[in-house]
Amino acid sequence: MKRRQLMGYAGAGLVTAVFTTLGSEFQADAQSSGLSVQWLGHTCFLFTGGGVKILVNPFRLSGCTAKYRPPKVAADLVLISSQLLDEGAVDGLPGNPKLIYEPGVYEFKGIKFQGVAIDHDRKGGKQFGMNTAWSWKQGGISILHLGGAAAPISFEQKILMGRPDVALIPVGGSAKAYNAQEAKQAVQVLNPKLVIPTHYRTQAADAATCGISPLDEFLTVMQGVTVRRSNNDTVSISPGSLPENSVIQTLSYKF
Repeated sequence: MKRRQLMGYAGAGLVTAVFTTLGSEFQADAQSSGLSVQWLGHTCFLFTGGGVKILVNPFRLSGCTAKYRPPKVAADLVLISSQLLDEGAVDGLPGNPKLIYEPGVYEFKGIKFQGVAIDHDRKGGKQFGMNTAWSWKQGGISILHLGGAAAPISFEQKILMGRPDVALIPVGGSAKAYNAQEAKQAVQVLNPKLVIPTHYRTQAADAATCGISPLDEFLTVMQGVTVRRSNNDTVSISPGSLPENSVIQTLSYKF
């Protein structure tokens, strides 16, 4: 499959896109060992490794994200799973980073990205459209961010996603993302080494307008799986530190 070169600039919004030739001179640095994963709230994470900063799913403060801090952090590249405001609010990001927002195969600074389309609801995408799950390798770690996936992972999608070292999986339910049981099924299909739960209710939520469940519901259905609880919002991962069997890694948001 030919790698797509259609990318946009976050500062230009989601409509404007540009064609650009992206070099691979950063290949060695991008695949060097070590990755830092910082949780910025909801499904938003900053991945730092190999000399590259990648921001996924910056959001607008509303409903379930009302009391988080705006995730306006510097990054080289921004990936978004959909143009909904809890996954694709890119206005005001510093530094005018590059932006990818459509399924396909891309390359940026020596890193290959695979965007896999999966329904954002349980109605064949008729309610919330399509979600893009992002797969790439950075700092020697293969990453899969499912965004707001709500449909079961098909055989074809599984081939594109592979077996990730780290999978970020929504667990809180609602009409547009996996609930706890569906998230468990995704873990069984993907068999990742490290599972980082996303998209669940925290104290950031406006309870009147947030319809997602807390993390404990997912941990309950995953009883028997080892859980690593961090008191920080950031975890450092190296290839040598990855477990053989799936382990759940939770992070703590610093309010």
